[in-house]
Amino acid sequence: MAFQILLNVFLGFLWMFFTMSYEPVAFFKGYLFGMVILFTFRRFFGSRFYLGRVIAIISLGLLFIKELILSNISVLKLVLKPKLDIKPGIFALPTVLEKDWEITILANLITLTPGTLVVDVSDDNKILYIHTIDMDDAQEAIDSIKNTFEKAILEVSR
Repeated sequence: MAFQILLNVFLGFLWMFFTMSYEPVAFFKGYLFGMVILFTFRRFFGSRFYLGRVIAIISLGLLFIKELILSNISVLKLVLKPKLDIKPGIFALPTVLEKDWEITILANLITLTPGTLVVDVSDDNKILYIHTIDMDDAQEAIDSIKNTFEKAILEVSR
């Protein structure tokens, strides 16, 4: 991915030099033409076209912001209730993520979301133990994390 981005930047600068126009607009045009060229020759690269991964990273960030806002609202509702009727609990989340950085990102996203905290990761990196402030159904929480964060991380990494 990094090679493709650098090659695209190089093609943008090359376009600027060929057109003898050293303005940002000329670089942007060259960058877009370079993107078309890289997309055309994508089968010669060892990895997938980089724009798909960039879009997946952006969608992961937007997903985190959405989940952050929703969890803030749910924690705020819990705190503002006159009677504190929470059911804290710890559940085990089996994960299909294999690389250390994928598991780290998942653990950080879960921990940064209010109301949840990754307490431990198993020795084989297959299970995350998560504490939640209000747990109605453990399977619902597992499905929610698997269908949002884990799925988005898989789109970025594979």
